[in-house]
Amino acid sequence: MGEFVRLEVDSGVGTIRLDRPPVNAINGQVTDELAEAAKEARERADVRAVILYGGEKTFCGGADVKEMAARSYVDMRTFATALQTTMAAVAAIPKPTVAAITGYALGGGLELALAADRRVAGDNVKVGQPEILLGIIPGAGGTQRLARLAGPSKAKDLVYTGRFAKAEEALSLGILDQVVAPDDVYQTALAWASQFTNGPAVALANAKAAIDGGLDGDLASGLKLETHLFTSLWATEDQKNGMRSFVENGPGKATFEGK
Repeated sequence: MGEFVRLEVDSGVGTIRLDRPPVNAINGQVTDELAEAAKEARERADVRAVILYGGEKTFCGGADVKEMAARSYVDMRTFATALQTTMAAVAAIPKPTVAAITGYALGGGLELALAADRRVAGDNVKVGQPEILLGIIPGAGGTQRLARLAGPSKAKDLVYTGRFAKAEEALSLGILDQVVAPDDVYQTALAWASQFTNGPAVALANAKAAIDGGLDGDLASGLKLETHLFTSLWATEDQKNGMRSFVENGPGKATFEGK
């Protein structure tokens, strides 16, 4: 368990909790601890779905600017690589992931949320990529994942201006997937994640790999990837149990073991 980031597990759901008051700013230590939490969530069999959460007040206000301002170019090359690697590790967790966003998700905070499969936010939330106001650009996936979600034109507007988008606009742009009352954010994310705790874990991992992997290439390559991941599930117990249950009892009654 890290000083600022920890993985809390309950009933099959792992919550990666950022806890660096006042705004969970991302520094070198948070980056390292976030990578360790993502690795633990990936490897633990008792974690079947993951929530990213910064607490009731703020998801993440972005990078620690004071720390970054003091870094040299050489230092920033090392840190930026580590930060990208960490965000990639979060995005690659082979389980359903959801960001539970309260308060703000700005800069690196929004980039962390974008690494999740789904984003649930309070109706008072603001999101944005304000790096341009510091004379820099997003460096932890914001120019790439944001453009894939919202489209290049809308991503450029947010990145070029550095402005904050309120929850309803972010929802309309596709950056957020669900907006709820602020007090309901975590429970809504938990309800979504909990539906997978007894699901076919390998099939869910393969579904995520097929979708994410297919987006990185052309349609023909994506279809080949899908065929490979589809047929590989015939090596799992869940496929056998699922199809046997369907034949004997009808749909929706299978019990999965996650293997």
